[in-house]
Amino acid sequence: MKNLKKILFLATAFIAVKHLAQQTISEHPVAKATKKHYNALYVINESDENKIKAIIRNVGNALEDPRLKGKLEVELLAFGGGVEMFKKDNSYELALTALKDKGVVMVMCENTLKEKKIAKSELFDFVNYTPSANGEIILREYEGWAVVKP
Repeated sequence: MKNLKKILFLATAFIAVKHLAQQTISEHPVAKATKKHYNALYVINESDENKIKAIIRNVGNALEDPRLKGKLEVELLAFGGGVEMFKKDNSYELALTALKDKGVVMVMCENTLKEKKIAKSELFDFVNYTPSANGEIILREYEGWAVVKP
């Protein structure tokens, strides 16, 4: 009988703790969009296919967030290995075009093109250019943009 009471007590305690933990998590307030406009700079400098797909997906998710919908300006910046994302000979054109159609500005670092000896004609026509990605990141940061590197 004592063992049964112990088991019932422990089971009740476990359920109570689990219930309280779930309540605490569900009561956490999420961020609210209190401004009329937000800016985000997504940065990629890797050629890994999974990372490229992830950043494209992340940008799309941010644009669809109901708190940010219609309030978010996004720039997608590539440098270093990230140049692979904007090359015409890859499979990202449809996904990037869909983002472009939602207002995302695609930007490529000209320093990377020089270093890798890549002509602008090898990249999608909708790509814009910046003299240096690092300069772009620094300037956008000081303009108040959120810098995201998934």
